[in-house]
Amino acid sequence: MHPGLHALAASLRAQLPPRASGMVVALSGGADSACLLAAAAAAAAGVMPLRAVHVDHGLQAAAADFRRLCTTLCAHLGVPLSILTVAVGAAPGASLEEAARDARYAALAAQLAPGECLLTAHHAEDQAETVLLQALRGCGPAGLAGMPRCRPLGRGEHLRPFLEVPRRELGRCVASLGLDTAVDPMNRDPRFDRAHLRLRVWPGISERWPGAAGALGRTARHAAEALELLNALADEDLAGLRDGAELSVARLRALAPARRRNALRRWIGERAVPPPAARLAEALRQCLDAREDHVPAIIWGEHALRRYRGRIYLTPAVPARFADPLSWNPHVEPTLELGHGLGRLRWVERAGGLAAALLPPTLTVRARCGGESLRLAPRAPTRTVQHLCQAEGVPPWMRAALPFVYAGPRLIAVADRWLEARVCGARTEPGAGIDWEDAPALL
Repeated sequence: MHPGLHALAASLRAQLPPRASGMVVALSGGADSACLLAAAAAAAAGVMPLRAVHVDHGLQAAAADFRRLCTTLCAHLGVPLSILTVAVGAAPGASLEEAARDARYAALAAQLAPGECLLTAHHAEDQAETVLLQALRGCGPAGLAGMPRCRPLGRGEHLRPFLEVPRRELGRCVASLGLDTAVDPMNRDPRFDRAHLRLRVWPGISERWPGAAGALGRTARHAAEALELLNALADEDLAGLRDGAELSVARLRALAPARRRNALRRWIGERAVPPPAARLAEALRQCLDAREDHVPAIIWGEHALRRYRGRIYLTPAVPARFADPLSWNPHVEPTLELGHGLGRLRWVERAGGLAAALLPPTLTVRARCGGESLRLAPRAPTRTVQHLCQAEGVPPWMRAALPFVYAGPRLIAVADRWLEARVCGARTEPGAGIDWEDAPALL
């Protein structure tokens, strides 16, 4: 075994998570991933299962050549290979690079069995490029920390064992092994940010500062350490800020501005949502300073921060809404799928509930129109659904998702919250209730 390959294989083995049950190499056909495949084959021999996965993004005319190259590499090293095809579609204003990366990792994550460890061949210069690009975007510690060495992914983990290894070392290893590799055309196209940095900016940096890659790697490690401390502080603050699943506006106001932003950033990140980096301060200002009778919404991407009755909510940018009316015969089909991510209604036996004798066989389920009312007890006054929502603190943006159940022209139930008393039996009499299963959460 080549000495360089032996060292890389030993380092890879030492970095594997203790719970790793197998290795999966993300193989592009480039020199770096070919070196990783060879190192993983040496590290896995007699120790654990190894397989490779190649992702075809459908973005290049040479895609078939890359598939053949990966097949040859795996056959040469005796490693099973799977080839995945993904569709890449960048949203308006989004980067094709980012869209391809997101599609690739989604496909790779779906491939991982419990305990499997995905290996990618990111090296020291890749990390340095990431840190520079994040700095140019004005990112804070989370961005400057660059790529983590190990992180959870799907049902397994994602390990980057070469993050501190220079590119030239991987190149020497591949050359000594005589492996055929290719260069991704996107890596040579300066229209893409990373390729522009690599081809036109990095050569001047490395000529003037030969140790730049290592120095930027240290910057990433320092930023990761600072981020760990900031997260610990945020967790302490959030313990006092949480109000159910939301945040208390009054308690958030009591913190210093920097701690407010830090806590809010952490809280949003807990839900695997990227915080609105450039708009975080403005989001906080609107949530904290808006008049009490206002319901501000700060929208970014597919998400929104909203304030209601002294709480801050994280919601979809476009909340779920009930759509077309549905017919429902609960005696034939006790469960009604609502669609549109709204879950389902289930008809259940419940003493004192809706009396079958007072209802037609077929009901109608539809959206709120406005002005609806119910009587919740036989001698109680009629109350509008709007007043009931206000009394129980149903946020305004959630009210359009409520399914309204009708018997002919009469409203008899609103989801599983309220029943019309005039079509209910006595408390001890057999009746029916409605359960709303998988109702939309705020996010």
